[in-house]
Amino acid sequence: MRFSLHAIPKDYLASALMVLIGVGATVKGTSYNLGSLQRMGPGYFPVALGVLLSLIGIAIGVVEWLRRKPVEAGSAQKAAAHPPEWRGWICILGSTIAFIVLGHHAGFIAATLALVFISALGDRDNSLKDAFLLSIAMVVICVVVFSWALKMTFHLFPWG
Repeated sequence: MRFSLHAIPKDYLASALMVLIGVGATVKGTSYNLGSLQRMGPGYFPVALGVLLSLIGIAIGVVEWLRRKPVEAGSAQKAAAHPPEWRGWICILGSTIAFIVLGHHAGFIAATLALVFISALGDRDNSLKDAFLLSIAMVVICVVVFSWALKMTFHLFPWG
């Protein structure tokens, strides 16, 4: 009997991955100073995010488990296997690489614009106009949140 990932429902795999990443972030975050709510340390946010991600992953798994009905013997129908979404994979990986390269050489605004634009092209339903508008909106939100509100020291432009 061979083990196949195709036999496991996708929601269970997503749940397990979210729990795994959440636990990893929590464990790594506890190696830093947590601080308190008034004076958060560098480990506070990763731990809080890791715990939240783990809880959401558990909730997804429980909902899928409650939703699934017992399958009667002989009546199981195999779902049609879909080919991998190579366009999405390539766009997501390409956008990550573009963010790293442009973040170092062209600044935060260009890197964020490229990240969102290229990622949005991975969805077959998005047009170039939709991807561009989404990337502009995300750049504005990211600049407001990270640069102005949180006062993080990102170089918005290569000369800044």
